[in-house]
Amino acid sequence: MEFDFLEPVDNEIIDYVTQLSSQHLGSKVVFHTLDSFPDMEKISIAILGVAENRGQRNAFEEVNLTHIRKELYGLFPGNWLKSIADLGDILPGNSLDDTYFAVQSIVSSLIKKKIIPIVIGGSQDITYALYRAYDTLEQMVNLVTIDAKFDIGKQDNSILSESYLTKIIVEEPNNLFNFSNIGYQTYYNSQEEIDLVEKLYFDAYRLGEVCNAIEIAEPVFRDADLVSIDMNAVKSSDTGNFTIFSPNGFNGKEICSLSRYAGISDKTSCLALFNHSNSKQESVLIAQIVWYFIEGIHYRSNEYPFGSKKDYVKYIVPFEEEEIIFYKSNVTERWWIEIPFFLNSNNKLKKNTLLPCTNDDYLAACNQEFPQRWWKAQRKSIL
Repeated sequence: MEFDFLEPVDNEIIDYVTQLSSQHLGSKVVFHTLDSFPDMEKISIAILGVAENRGQRNAFEEVNLTHIRKELYGLFPGNWLKSIADLGDILPGNSLDDTYFAVQSIVSSLIKKKIIPIVIGGSQDITYALYRAYDTLEQMVNLVTIDAKFDIGKQDNSILSESYLTKIIVEEPNNLFNFSNIGYQTYYNSQEEIDLVEKLYFDAYRLGEVCNAIEIAEPVFRDADLVSIDMNAVKSSDTGNFTIFSPNGFNGKEICSLSRYAGISDKTSCLALFNHSNSKQESVLIAQIVWYFIEGIHYRSNEYPFGSKKDYVKYIVPFEEEEIIFYKSNVTERWWIEIPFFLNSNNKLKKNTLLPCTNDDYLAACNQEFPQRWWKAQRKSIL
């Protein structure tokens, strides 16, 4: 059974949780212990540790998730109704591929059960295993990363955390429909990488662009299946990670806002956080990032996919040779833009006919400007 790969939660955490009040989050979580395993039929959200960092440059001696768990379970939950389980950790296998297989098997099983995994791991190449977890789900995958780098390296790069996206793009089966990066910093990415992202019609938002108007990231997460966060995208003054120094990056408030956007998304089925430096200061921030993601899940509006269009206002914007159709929710006031059926014969692709967008996209269309996301989706459909 795939859950046999899991190591129970350390007794230090169990002892810590027993000392908390009944109001703390830890008292409301079901734990995988030496004596018992959570009833997965009753679980909506699963926390999963992956103690693997061999794919990372300058890897720390070990992945220690103890401080993160203590900080998380010492917080107070909101008015949350969904049940949470901590499934423990996946320990490093004999090889990286063994670890990937364990991650892929467990996460795939959780998603099939409609359980949202929150993966806290070592190196970010584990994102590849998470992407592969969707192989058996018969769907295309929208991957969103919060990262200062694109991680597009040469295929034979031994530093897998710096080239995992190449594996995702190149290797079969290719289930990647779209890749979006939030917060890249230009000086960390070669012009060749930037050009490739543009050529493949992927979406990339510079750090300054997002910090100046963080709401532009919301539609990106609304269309995301898998969200991968590199903690090096947060500046060191907010994480306490001075081993890998990041003078620029998101601050604590911004990264938590982005995590909440991911949680609110009806489509997001997995969140992952990587490159934790083991600092206690960063553990506090990661705990709050996870808290905001769970908070977002509890405020989902179930607007994706559309059940009935009676709760939406339809707007038609005429252009010279065609028209663009928008929908605005009467409940959340969020916007979608209609994408015509793709010319590709793959039925999976034909399901993606509505693309999240912003009010600014609608206003741009009214000024006879084609929204960038609409244009890229159109181009991608005929590749």
